[in-house]
Amino acid sequence: MTSDVSGAPDGGHLVDAEAAAAAAHGAPMVKAEQVWKSFGKLDVLKGVDFTVMPQQTFVLLGPSGGGKSTLLRCINHLEKIDAGRLYVAGELMGYKERGNVLHEMKARDVARQRSSIGMVFQRFNLFAHKTAIENVMEAPIKVQHVNRKLAEQEAIDLLSRVGLGEKLDTYPAQLSGGQQQRVAIARALAMKPKLMLFDEPTSALDPELVGEVLDVMKQLARDGMTMVVVTHEMGFAKEVADGVGLMDGGVLVEQGPPNEVLVNPKEERTKLFLSKVLQ
Repeated sequence: MTSDVSGAPDGGHLVDAEAAAAAAHGAPMVKAEQVWKSFGKLDVLKGVDFTVMPQQTFVLLGPSGGGKSTLLRCINHLEKIDAGRLYVAGELMGYKERGNVLHEMKARDVARQRSSIGMVFQRFNLFAHKTAIENVMEAPIKVQHVNRKLAEQEAIDLLSRVGLGEKLDTYPAQLSGGQQQRVAIARALAMKPKLMLFDEPTSALDPELVGEVLDVMKQLARDGMTMVVVTHEMGFAKEVADGVGLMDGGVLVEQGPPNEVLVNPKEERTKLFLSKVLQ
């Protein structure tokens, strides 16, 4: 398949060494250039541009159906872009470029790229027949061929870090929604990602459980993990985000620091959205 692009944890901190090196050299961790994505005749992304530097948190806000989740899935090539370019840590995602044409990579090469990107979904997608620790150990053993004893110790450390050190041998059905989502975060971190993507990670939770998941994400931000987060949690965006973008109709309407976009927006569409969610 080709695409014409002519127009269009170490210690207590979960920071990848490659990400730290990229930060030192000022290179973006995520860079989107004129990204387009269509489903049939419907244009879902219409020339999106944005940049996330290493150790930054970028929050995507906006109404449902605006293209936020699709953009997130394009970053790790779960959805294939139709035009433009998407880079993670300087590497073009999902394609090799020859001349001005993108040629899709083989599945194993895409899987290699994707293995360095953690993703947490609305639904927890845990293995129901495996305990919390077994869920976290699974990918490092099967995908990265990590020694089982080492994978077990790292899983214990990660589950302790997300506040579930007492739930190692507990099955998902015995955990609350917030606890299951924290296991899902630990599972993603077990692959030692350089980038974490969160697709509305608290939207399926009861209100009283939202805070425990957001607390884990705030700690990740403090530890220097690079994150792109789709969320409706405005408090999280104000407190944690380095950059905020409002998406509507497949367009990144406005983006910038949260104290500008959320406090003094320039675009009327942003003002309208905020007037509804901040009532």
